[in-house]
Amino acid sequence: MDTIYITGHRNPDTDSIVSAMAYAALKNALGQRQYRAARLGAVSDETKIVLDRFGFEPPMLVNNVRTQVKDLDFDTPPMLSSSATISRAWQTMQKHKISTMPVINEDGTLYGMLSAGDVATYDMTSVRNPRMKNIPVFNLLSVLEGEILNEDTSLWDTVSGEVTVALPASRENLIFNSKDTIVICGDQPDMIRRAVELKAECVIVCQAEVEQSLLSAATDTCIISTPYDAYRAVRLICHAMPISSICKTGPLVCFRLDDYIDDVRNTVLESRFRAYPILDEDSRVVGTLSRFHLLRPRRKQVILMDHNEKAQSVPGLDQADILEIVDHHRLADIQTTNPISVRNEPVGSTATIVASMYQEKGLMPTAKMAGLIAAAIVSDTVMFKSPTCTQKDIDMARRMARIANEDLDELGRAIFSATCGDDKSVADILGTDYKEFNIAGHDLAVSQITCMDSDRVLKRKEEFLSLMEEIRVKRGFDTVVLMITDVLLEGTQLLFVGDDETIGEAFSIKNPEEHCAFLPKIMSRKKQVIPMLSAFWG
Repeated sequence: MDTIYITGHRNPDTDSIVSAMAYAALKNALGQRQYRAARLGAVSDETKIVLDRFGFEPPMLVNNVRTQVKDLDFDTPPMLSSSATISRAWQTMQKHKISTMPVINEDGTLYGMLSAGDVATYDMTSVRNPRMKNIPVFNLLSVLEGEILNEDTSLWDTVSGEVTVALPASRENLIFNSKDTIVICGDQPDMIRRAVELKAECVIVCQAEVEQSLLSAATDTCIISTPYDAYRAVRLICHAMPISSICKTGPLVCFRLDDYIDDVRNTVLESRFRAYPILDEDSRVVGTLSRFHLLRPRRKQVILMDHNEKAQSVPGLDQADILEIVDHHRLADIQTTNPISVRNEPVGSTATIVASMYQEKGLMPTAKMAGLIAAAIVSDTVMFKSPTCTQKDIDMARRMARIANEDLDELGRAIFSATCGDDKSVADILGTDYKEFNIAGHDLAVSQITCMDSDRVLKRKEEFLSLMEEIRVKRGFDTVVLMITDVLLEGTQLLFVGDDETIGEAFSIKNPEEHCAFLPKIMSRKKQVIPMLSAFWG
């Protein structure tokens, strides 16, 4: 079954990652095993503490959901070794009704590509120039269903020469310029003797027996018996050559499973091959791709968790199918091609919604998963002090804590004490929970960190402001804001660069030129800061 990725937003916080993990576990527990949690960025220190506390590994990292070669229903034709005969290759093509097939080395890597056109061209060439070079004897015996009649069969590994059909009336006219000749005859003892005397490379006897005296004399000539008539034997000799002698070996256009369809399509348009080999991560051939495979690619399937804004979602989202959205933010600009299930509730944490889904399905999360959910709710509601927090968040967190046998106060202290360690760079701290927005034509970024000692963080104020200005200029933003939310003070130290006048008016800051102000009771980016800016610019 195709994997369905459940992914939170970019620069994921604890709620985003835990909600994706919990929802994937719920889906899989209900018998749908193809769901997999994913993340779009590095795990923060806070999230790592939570995951380690309850014994979980971070979800897989997904950089984008652009359609790749591995998402296509590409062909998986049979593949033959480069040493296989042209006869076997043609039979394989006819059996499987294909006109192109990969030729591989012993280790499965690509040797070349063989097409029906290559076989046809070779056939026409061999009619005008019936000279065969170094035909492996094993190949020759295989296609002729023959056997070597000489007493010592180990003398010949390959045979070469111009293929000559010795007709009954042609004995006197049979002239060999050299021993480099392959003679085809029937029940013609005189002709066989003549070929042996002239030391022909090989004599192929069709539908006849050979006298023992001739075999004893044939010390330099390989004599092979075949049940086929002379006409078929001539054609089969040509098809005894290994396909390495006629297949295309380079330069070949090939693709890998991880290649993106956009890039593949451009390459295909610039070339004119019928089919292209597909290689895995070990360069082994796994199939072939044709132009019609690109017409209706199978898109990746995703469920968006804790966001519904394109700028915060996984890159390449326009090439994927969105199946569901589970969120607690304002409705934004995500668009879908088909109707989908959307669950958006005005609660403080997406994990609260996921916990409700467990309850609705009559499924009890494991103790570890319940602890994880409780931690996510505590984190996103800032220990229930955020204005986004509802009674439902509190009740659900308490229920999950009981299942996990956890103390919520102790859990909160463990979470928020790790956010702003002195050993972390300002870039790491700023990127912990960083989001970009476009409000009424204004581009801005708002980062939020939650701690229990904002004074210690403010000692690095100038470092933060310098980095924020650098980001603003580089990204072309109007404003960059950092919220240092203090759980104990129940307010936020606001750092800002850019449109100081707007920030000052929006939040009633007396001295915006200082680029810093304390905002009591301001705890939520989603429910307080962004709405204030939206109302001001709107």
